[in-house]
This record gives sequence, structure tokens and C-alpha cells, in this order.
Amino acid sequence: MKRWIAWLAVAALAGMVGVLAAALWWLQQPLELRHGAVELSIEPGTPPREVAQGWVQAGVVTQPRLLYEWFRWSGQSRAIRAGSYEIERGVTPRTLLDKMVRGDEVLSSVRLTEGWTFRQFRAELARAPNLKQVLAGLSDDALMAAIGAEGVKPEGRFFPDTYAYSKGASDRLVLKRAYAAMQRRLDAAWAERSADLPLRSPDEALILASIVEKETGATSDRRKVAAVFINRLRAGMPLQTDPSVIYGLGAAFDGNLRKRDLQRDTPYNTYLRAGLPPTPIAMPGRASLLAAVQPDPTRALYFVSRGDGSSEFSDSLPQHNRAVDKYQRPGKKKP
Repeated sequence: MKRWIAWLAVAALAGMVGVLAAALWWLQQPLELRHGAVELSIEPGTPPREVAQGWVQAGVVTQPRLLYEWFRWSGQSRAIRAGSYEIERGVTPRTLLDKMVRGDEVLSSVRLTEGWTFRQFRAELARAPNLKQVLAGLSDDALMAAIGAEGVKPEGRFFPDTYAYSKGASDRLVLKRAYAAMQRRLDAAWAERSADLPLRSPDEALILASIVEKETGATSDRRKVAAVFINRLRAGMPLQTDPSVIYGLGAAFDGNLRKRDLQRDTPYNTYLRAGLPPTPIAMPGRASLLAAVQPDPTRALYFVSRGDGSSEFSDSLPQHNRAVDKYQRPGKKKP
């Protein structure tokens, strides 16, 4: 009897060893795929069993129970990250799990450029590949409410950068990230502001930064351009910035700024109205944010384009008029 029990134990052990060897062999073998590449989007909170079933339904030729048991046996089933994944021929059960635990997703990206308006921003989001459009068709006010910024005007409130996202992510996610990024950048810039600026709040710094973004052609001129507008604010002079006037014209602007446009009264006409316009006019980048709060220590009140992207700065109107005669054609409006 004891001999029989011993033989059973040996047989059971041998069976276990065989199962273990088979399992180890299976983990190293490439999974068969119905297509050259198989994709799966895993939503947050998806149970490991459903992840395994999802891969089989997407095109992995195996038993979903095998995949699930591997996920569970590995001890890493709870470490699987939500996201969009793509596998190709040659992937094994082991490398598949590694990919999901690392969060090695298939990502797309959208680039938001410095100086863009919110209208341009929305158009770029609408063209972004693999981005779920859940906010399309909403008004600007409704969109801001949808990202938790109810009552905030959207212009200038999103930080220009490249934003990566997984396939199937929503435009709301990208907007919330860009909005939060601008808040962080603006708060950081405001904390580093120079003393005695004629700016009363971070919002005013953001408005000025948007003007600097649109007015600057050469990076080296950015802080000088900011200084001109800071000096005009201190002196009580109108800002007289064409980009603000153009923004106020909206769809009526045909690409050619005329004298009658400068005489058309809108909240953004800084020739007719003193001080800053009511909102930003574009999305400023980090350099413009810093320039607005750390302007160059110059007394310049005027600048004019040299035609090569850089500007000529002047402390007085006679100097400025000479610069205009030198660098611009007759009749072209000075800044």
C-alpha cells in the first residue's frame, strides 16, 4: 500500500513538472495572430479576465482562459495599465503582459503652436488622428464648462505644446491637460515677476504675453517688445498693437489692415482704447510668459520691423520716425 502511494506521489509530481514545463514553454512561444497587427484599448478598471478575452476577440488565437491564468499566476494582473496597445507577430504571452504592465502604448500626438488662437486650436484637435471628438459642436462657453473651467474665456488659456495621447482618448482629455499646463506655467511666471510691474494679476500678464507672442519675430527681441508695452502702460499711452486690432476684427479681417480698421472701435482696438484688451489674443509660449513679467530694462516706447524678423527699438517718437523711414515703405502703418 505504501509503495502504491509512493508511486502515486511520484506520478503526481511528474505530472506537475510536466504541466509546469509545458506552461513555461507556452510562455516563450509567439502567439498566433489572425492579422499582422492586433490592437486593443483597455479602459481603466477593466478586470484581467476581460483583458484576456479582449485580446482573443481582437485577433489573438488562443484560449482566453490561458491568458487570464497567466496574468493571474504572474502576480501582475493588477498592474496592467489602461491604454491603447498594438502587438505584432512574434509577441509571446510573457512580452504581451510586460507591454501592458509597462504601459507601452501606441500613442498619437497633436501639436499646439505658439501664437495660435483658440479657433485654430479647436480646428487642430478636430484633425488629430485617433482622438475621440466628444466636445465637437459645443460652444466655447459650454466647452470650458465641460473641462471644469466654467465662466473662463478660452482664448490664451491653453499651453502650446505637443500632447501625446492613446488611441481613443477624448479631446476633453487633451484640453484639460493643456488648460492645466497653462495654469502651472502662468503661476510659475507670475511668481518670478519683476518688481513694480503695472500688471495687477496673472490674467493681465497672460494678456500681455499673448500680445508679445504675436508681435515678436526674433527670439532675442522678446523681452524688449514686452518692455515697450510695459513702458506704454506706465506712461498711460495706448498700446497701439496691430495684432490686437486684427483679433477684434475677427472674420471681417481680410489679411490687409487698413486705416479704417484702426478707426473701427472694438474692445480689442488698442489704438482707440487705453490699457490691455479684455482677454488674451492668442496662446503664448513659456518665453512670452516670462518676457511679460521680466521685461528688458529699457526705456524704449516704440519698435518697427527691420524686415528680417528683428525690430528696431526707439526711446522717442523722432527716433522712431527715422527708423520707419529707414526700414518700412511709405504709408505702412508703424507699430
